This record gives sequence, structure tokens and C-alpha cells, in this order.
Amino acid sequence: MISPDQYSTLANELLSWFATNKRALPWREDYAPYRVWVSEIMLQQTQMERGVAYFQRWMEALPDIMSVAQAHEDTLLKLWEGLGYYSRVRNLHKAAKIIVAEHGGIFPEKYSAIRALPGIGDYTAGAIASIAFNQDVICIDANVERVFSRIFDIDTPVKQKHNMEFIRKTVAAMLPSGHAREFNQALMELGALVCSKKPHCSRCPLQQHCEAYHLGIPHERPVPTPKKGIQHIDVATGFLMHKGKIYIQKRPDFGVWAGFWELPGGAVEEGEAPEQAVVREFMEETEFPVQIEDKILVVKHGYTTYRVTMHCYFLTFAQKHSAEPVLHAATTYQWVSMDELNDVTLPAGHRKLLDHLQNDMRLKPLLQNS
Repeated sequence: MISPDQYSTLANELLSWFATNKRALPWREDYAPYRVWVSEIMLQQTQMERGVAYFQRWMEALPDIMSVAQAHEDTLLKLWEGLGYYSRVRNLHKAAKIIVAEHGGIFPEKYSAIRALPGIGDYTAGAIASIAFNQDVICIDANVERVFSRIFDIDTPVKQKHNMEFIRKTVAAMLPSGHAREFNQALMELGALVCSKKPHCSRCPLQQHCEAYHLGIPHERPVPTPKKGIQHIDVATGFLMHKGKIYIQKRPDFGVWAGFWELPGGAVEEGEAPEQAVVREFMEETEFPVQIEDKILVVKHGYTTYRVTMHCYFLTFAQKHSAEPVLHAATTYQWVSMDELNDVTLPAGHRKLLDHLQNDMRLKPLLQNS
């Protein structure tokens, strides 16, 4: 097993590997703090390839901190749509306003000031301080945890407190002063490209230092934390049509998908059919009496520890009724065309439904006759 007096050798081998093998990523072109910050927030819970496309679209629309601070939340949510974990973009919005108000629109360099911004924890603060400003601070992500769990053969769940503390102390001891930008990125790049979930040990520059490789068990590290159980939920929602328009409403500014537009709906209760649930939900949320014209499809969607089966229906008013709802579960509403629906931010499950409806031959005549 590698000893502390070999840490500098390992660091140099890693830096040499990174210089030759690092990916060409847009925020690496100049390491501008704003671009590094946005990339770090976007890449949380997001695959690199997907993140790059979103990053480039974001930068085209919002090239600097001031443009983020001045943007409407709906604009930011639309740019973020599909990335999930939307608290990230809301915190980014809050942080941009703070940077403008308290730092003159210039991203702060001091670690404590970076760490104090909304949505920035220890990892992100370390990443920005080291990558944007080359400060001698560490940043530990899942890639780094995986690399060190293999090098040191950590045989208990890597997320346990004592294991995380060991990794933090060891990375700090290895960090070559003045080279934090390259070293931290090199560790994460190695974990992403070589020491990945399926390890490619033959390509690894640190193979000779790796205890798990020596023991022939790299596939058994890291030891995972026991997973939480998956909760299955049946929900019902409806596409209410009236005079050629579709009803949508905006969710409150708290809870899941806060501030998103949505189709009304909710969980199917015990002993209730989905067809009954969608009628009940519309009455409870809007006081609209609705009737089912047809079933559209069933959408299956997963997020965090939930697996949702969403039953979707075409709806019209069951009787002559005002098009103005009484809102019990939303902050505002709109009647919109299909084209206008493409411009609002919807939860992923509803977006899947909308994608299906682009080719559903039943929609056009139903809208015309509503």
C-alpha cells in the first residue's frame, strides 16, 4: 500500500497523465470564475456530455453574472429544463443577485465568501476556489472517492464518516502547492475516464500504487451505502381543453418542482380508479367539473427514490362552466395553445406526455370540438 513518502510521486504521475489526457471542456478555455461556477452547479447530478450542451446554451443566453441576476426565474427554469434538481438553478439565481449586490458583480475569490453563497457546499466551494483561482484547497466528489477507495482498499461503505475524513486528509496531504487547479481536476478526470464504475486498470497511471488492483478486487470498490427502498406511486392527470386551449397552472414556490407550470392531478387514493382520481383532483384543485373524453397513455417516470406511474386523460368541461378556476393548489393559471406549451417549464413527466401528444392524431379534432 502506498505510504505518505510516495504521495508526491503519485501526484506528479497524475499531473503528467492529466496534461496529456484531459478533455477539452468549454469552461477550461479560460477558467473564468463565472463559467467554472455555472459548470460546477450544472454537473451536480448531471452527466458530462449532457452538461456541456446545457452549459453552452446557458452561456449564449446569459453570458455574465449580471444577466443571471436580472433574468426572470421562468427564463432560468426553461434553460435548466431537463436537468432536474431545480433548487440548483434557484440558488444560482439567488447567488448571482448577492454577487451583484455585495461584490459589485465580480465573483468573490475568498473561499469563505464563495462558501457563503446559496447552493454552494464544501465540494463546490473547493472546486471553484481551486479551479477558477488555483487556490490550494481540495474538492472531493464521487470520482475522487472511488479512486481513493481503490488505491487504499477501503473495505467499508465509502460514505462513512471516518472514510470520508481519511480521504479528505489524504487528498490534502497529496495536494502539490501551486497546482491545485490541475491536481483536483486530474483526480476527478481519472475517476471519470479510467477509474470509473467499470475500471479500466490497464490504462491507469496509478496502477502500481493501487491496493485494490494488487488484490484483484477493483470491481468490489467502493463499497456502496445500502440503498433506500423505492416507493411506487400511481397518479392521474388531465389535459383539459376549452375553446382550443389547454389549461395549465403554476405550482407554489415551495416543494417539489416549485414554480413549475403543470397539468392538475395527484395521487390515486386507495380503492379509487385513476379515472375517478383525475376528476376528483380537478375539482379539488380548480373547482372545475370535468369529464373524460379519452385516455391518452400511461407515463412512467422515476426521480430520487420514487417511481411514478402517471395515467393521462383528455378532458373537457362536464357542464357549461366559467374558464376561470378557483385555485387551491397553484399561484396562477393560463389557457394556452399547444405551441405556447413548448415555451413553459413543465415537470419531466408532463414533458414526456407533451412529447407524445405531438404525434397523437386525436388531439387536433378534440381541441377543435372543445
